[in-house]
Amino acid sequence: MEKIIELKNVTKRFGGITALNRASLHVNKGEVVGLIGDNGAGKSTLIKTLVGVYGPDEGEIAIRGKKVFNWTALKARESGIETVFQDRALCPQQSIVWNIFMGKELRYPFGFVREKEQVKEANRLIREIGFTSKLIDAESPVGNLSGGERQGVAIARAIYNNAELIILDEPTNALSLNETQKVFEFVNNVKKSNRSVLFIGHNIYHVYDISDRFVILDRGEVVHQLNKEEIQSPEELMKLMRDTIKKH
Repeated sequence: MEKIIELKNVTKRFGGITALNRASLHVNKGEVVGLIGDNGAGKSTLIKTLVGVYGPDEGEIAIRGKKVFNWTALKARESGIETVFQDRALCPQQSIVWNIFMGKELRYPFGFVREKEQVKEANRLIREIGFTSKLIDAESPVGNLSGGERQGVAIARAIYNNAELIILDEPTNALSLNETQKVFEFVNNVKKSNRSVLFIGHNIYHVYDISDRFVILDRGEVVHQLNKEEIQSPEELMKLMRDTIKKH
């Protein structure tokens, strides 16, 4: 399978603190990878390294099999890597279409926004990822949406930005069971479009349900990479994580 991104023995230090220690992982095209680890495991540093906020002090990053140099946030976006953080970076007072296109509007040569085209494209995007309610369209205010639906708008914006890999940071945090299920539907539709998702979460049940593969991080090290077939239940995954932390 094609690897969208691969980290090979990546180390990142901040002064005397090693936040990542020879961490290796990859995300294949069209899969959902669950990243789990306790507080302080290095998840935030790993995310910021993946998206080019930090460059590795040691090790390599490869995009679609080719080693990259001087890794930056711009290069990450140009490579099709987008992140949806917990706050989703949405403006609730504005419409869905405004939030999807903000800063990247479709414009005529003389500068005016191609509003009808944007509405049409925004409606296509939200239907593609799983919005089914006839009460919600591109011109609906984001402030009227539920938490799960707002997550969907942020995912639609990432797809508009040509994302091949969408990193979701705690996407089900503080969501109800029903809203979590909506997020799962959005993620599954992203996967069906042959895009990839890195799903970061503290809720092991959520990570287990949605992921094809699991990466366990502890104290800056990738200690396990497992296919779902190797783990029979979220309880087994939780026990493996606890046992690993005790031994590590």
